[in-house]
Amino acid sequence: MPDSAAYSADNLLHINGLTIKPGEQVLTRLVISRLPSGTVIDIPVHVFRATEPGPTVLLMAGMHGDEVNGIETIRRLIRRDLLEPLRGTIIAIPILNIYGFLNFSREVPDGKDVNRSFPGNPRGSLASRVAHRFMREIMPLIDYGIDFHTGGAVRANTPQIRCLLHQDAQTDALAEAFGAPFTLHASLRPGSLRETAMQDNRRIIVYETGESMRLDEEGIDLGIAGTLRVLHHLGMAPAAPLPAKPTIVCLRSTWLRAKYAGIFRSHVQLGQHVEEGQVYGSVADPYGERSVRLESPVTGYIIGLNHMPVVNQGDALVHVARLDAAPSRADAVVPFDEKPAKRTEQESLEEDQAEDHPLEDDSRGEEIW
Repeated sequence: MPDSAAYSADNLLHINGLTIKPGEQVLTRLVISRLPSGTVIDIPVHVFRATEPGPTVLLMAGMHGDEVNGIETIRRLIRRDLLEPLRGTIIAIPILNIYGFLNFSREVPDGKDVNRSFPGNPRGSLASRVAHRFMREIMPLIDYGIDFHTGGAVRANTPQIRCLLHQDAQTDALAEAFGAPFTLHASLRPGSLRETAMQDNRRIIVYETGESMRLDEEGIDLGIAGTLRVLHHLGMAPAAPLPAKPTIVCLRSTWLRAKYAGIFRSHVQLGQHVEEGQVYGSVADPYGERSVRLESPVTGYIIGLNHMPVVNQGDALVHVARLDAAPSRADAVVPFDEKPAKRTEQESLEEDQAEDHPLEDDSRGEEIW
């Protein structure tokens, strides 16, 4: 990859009809559409350019409108004047999905997920149009990126980087430089920003922390520090604070599900190490007649936790990241998509057929009377 995709032969950057010179800082707005009321919906884009050529880095949050931790992370970086690069260009987009942000929702109004809609279509659904505008205006300019996310509703994530590990040296280097408490190997999802970027020879890592509609102060601070370390790694920022501990690299992860419906009580915390056979929680009926202990079928670290006390059979309870790469009995079940796309008619049919032949449950349970 060249030193920068953003610098043309005349050293000018062209975005949204503007020409931005080296050393300039510009706020521009990508117009997406209008609300039914006629109100224009646009996406604010901050561009920070150094006088010296270098790579172009994207910092983006709010792909899902209810994920506020990434939005706050980028807001603080801008507010504290931490995005003035020594070389190259930084493009900061605090909120991509303005629709979801206004409606406290991860999706756009038509119910579709922007992060399953790339590369988009100018005549497609609203989510597809947002993705297409990003691909037309932003993707051609960037070399690297950090996409900030948060756990889903009532599910919290411990601070972690997700990326495709050990398959691309540049991606591995970005993840190592960020230095999150956990680095998780995550396969590319069809229609996602990461997959589309990789196909276009651009590297994007995902930072996850906290849960939707809740500020996670520790995770935000770690996100700011990690971002500065990535910029320092690329020669775009001065020395950044070192991580408190080396990152724990996990090559596989497993969601443990509820074997019984009832009231879920967790016995573990985010970041905690659990051993195979260790009790990680319990599910009790609401009438005080019985309770079931839940034992982990795997050894690993708790990187995701369901905070919803009322659960149904099959609900995902805890996300365990594992150091081993070998599959276990827990991997025999249908994988849990923490942030699923809308199901197609074919997928719904396949799921209905699978329910006729259920797989083995992925968490042990011992009944207590």
